[in-house]
Amino acid sequence: MELQLPRGMRDFPPEEKILRDKVIATLKELFELYGFSPLETPVVERWEILSAKYSGGEEILKETFKLKDQGGRDLGLRYDLTVPLARFVGMNPTIKRPFKRYQIGTVYRDGPIKKGRTREFYQCDADIVGSSSPLADAECVQLALDVFERLGIDVIVKINNRKILSEMACLASVPQDLTDAAILSLDKLEKIGPDEVIREMVERGISRASAERFLSGAQDREALKNSEGYRELEPVLSYLQDTRVVWTPSLARGLSYYTGTIYEVYARDSSVTGSLAAGGRYDNMIGQFLEGAEKIPAVGISFGLEPILEVLKERRDLPLRKTVTQVYVIPFKNLLSEGRRVCQQLRRAGIKTDMDFSAKGISDGLKYANAYDIPFVVIVGPDEVAQGKVKLRDMRSGEERLLTIEEVVQHVRGRLA
Repeated sequence: MELQLPRGMRDFPPEEKILRDKVIATLKELFELYGFSPLETPVVERWEILSAKYSGGEEILKETFKLKDQGGRDLGLRYDLTVPLARFVGMNPTIKRPFKRYQIGTVYRDGPIKKGRTREFYQCDADIVGSSSPLADAECVQLALDVFERLGIDVIVKINNRKILSEMACLASVPQDLTDAAILSLDKLEKIGPDEVIREMVERGISRASAERFLSGAQDREALKNSEGYRELEPVLSYLQDTRVVWTPSLARGLSYYTGTIYEVYARDSSVTGSLAAGGRYDNMIGQFLEGAEKIPAVGISFGLEPILEVLKERRDLPLRKTVTQVYVIPFKNLLSEGRRVCQQLRRAGIKTDMDFSAKGISDGLKYANAYDIPFVVIVGPDEVAQGKVKLRDMRSGEERLLTIEEVVQHVRGRLA
């Protein structure tokens, strides 16, 4: 048997997982700072939920993993966290609004693999359900700006409104049933260029004249400022007042459930060309889950953990830690019980501590600590025990000190702060 992972899936060794957890902790901290509370939903959803016409749309369903349970029921792996949120709110219609939630979890798409994009990946979402205020839209974008500032990533936020695109399509005489197709093609403008966008629209059944007018309209900013969509977008831009936020009329977002403001966040000066975060307003989806009984406005943003990590890994000043251990205790062979007692004292003080169980000797213990880049070693020997102290070795400088446990705690905390 050849040991292999499924295509597009990955293992994460400790040196990568530690960095991932650090980014997730930063996201959680910022989400909660903005008043979002955690929610968890299943990885598997009923197929009728994932494939509903008001969910992700036909394009995303092509990449959705479909399966059956033993009862023959059609199921699928979630392709984002927004549809499960809409389903949750639909199942809990009395929940107090605005409902601000965040969720961090794996999603699955059987799509092309590239740098920063695998088939199993994390999304980290924050959504506001029950508010139609442009302040809610601005809040999501501001959250993104604060997150990337905290992570030390220089970004640009491209922002638009889906209604602008729909109005453009109407003025260009694009048939209504082909409007989504035209918008999806336009979304690729920066990737494939104007000629390929027009060719793709024609292949989708749109006349060349309409395709050219649609593309031309997307580049006429002054004319677009008279549209209803821009009138919705303008207060969002005025709330933000940030040079990193740029109105991009060709921005469409691939998912069909967006109804208003849309945005994508990109890293500047990075080989990672995909978006690091994206989202927008989707005012129809949740109400349609309730079969039209009520219109429930919603807006949110999703952070892509994988591309964010790819950007961070490009930074040479960012060391990848091989272990979370801060102190490695090496006891002499006849002092294993004393070594364990020292470990427990350090752990109770909040110091992440591991121990040499085999007591092979100081030399082997130091080699082990060095291999895992553990910053401190505590040596528990008979002379140290007799004095009620231990020997603390700084593995980076080689400096050794004879200290009490309380002094070790203070020293380690000071150096690692």
